[in-house]
Amino acid sequence: MKWSQYVAGSAVAVLLCAQPVWSAAPSPSPAVMPVAVPASATTDPTGDAGRIRIQLVSRDEVDLSSEIAAKIATLPLRDGDAFHAGQTLVSLDCSLYAAQLHKAQAEADAARDLLQVDQRLAQLHSVGDLEVEQAAAKLKASAAEVAYMQATVRQCVIVAPFDGRVSKRRAAPQQFAEPGKPLLTIVDTSHLELKMIVPSKWLAWLKPGHPLTVQVDEVGKTYPAKVARIGARVDPVTQTVDVTAALTGSVPELLPGMSGWATFAAR
Repeated sequence: MKWSQYVAGSAVAVLLCAQPVWSAAPSPSPAVMPVAVPASATTDPTGDAGRIRIQLVSRDEVDLSSEIAAKIATLPLRDGDAFHAGQTLVSLDCSLYAAQLHKAQAEADAARDLLQVDQRLAQLHSVGDLEVEQAAAKLKASAAEVAYMQATVRQCVIVAPFDGRVSKRRAAPQQFAEPGKPLLTIVDTSHLELKMIVPSKWLAWLKPGHPLTVQVDEVGKTYPAKVARIGARVDPVTQTVDVTAALTGSVPELLPGMSGWATFAAR
């Protein structure tokens, strides 16, 4: 082999080794396909047009507590017991307050007698007008003390504000009642309401007075009702609104906390 051929072959080998090595380009990622949303999820949030889940609630639920500090004398009702409006639910031992009332009444009587004497003496010019005015002021103060103690003694008996049942008894006889501490939780079971959340687009036809039927799960019966109130605002996130309905007629077998389904009349 000639020297010129050897040199040319070596140059070609060097050029081939100097060529950059390119890595294979990555294959494109497969396109992500969108997930189809069922039509019912956008057109009917309830999944069943005109049918909404409801819960029964009491129109009135009250925690009864004492306004004075005293020992509980009687607390006859227990959980679940029924009562009528005006019935005594709690009575307190108010012998101390009764004694203070008698003292205030005696002081008021004495102040009245003193005023009458001073007025008679003033007519005889034996006392001045200042003594008469002081006696009259003392009588007013005594009368105010009597009124205060009378109001205190009236608080020794707690009566039912409505017909209902005892939901929770939180105290017992001979226990000391503290002002503001609940003794009984009572509910009005004769006036039950239905709470529900409906799509806000229903406001186009749903108005107070709209009829509906309610199927209660616990008793397996259906009852008529009417829309009583519609919430004052729409939830901007869920696009729903609170609705309250009232049952028609008396339903003593139903209790607060029961649930079921409300079906609205054709619209």
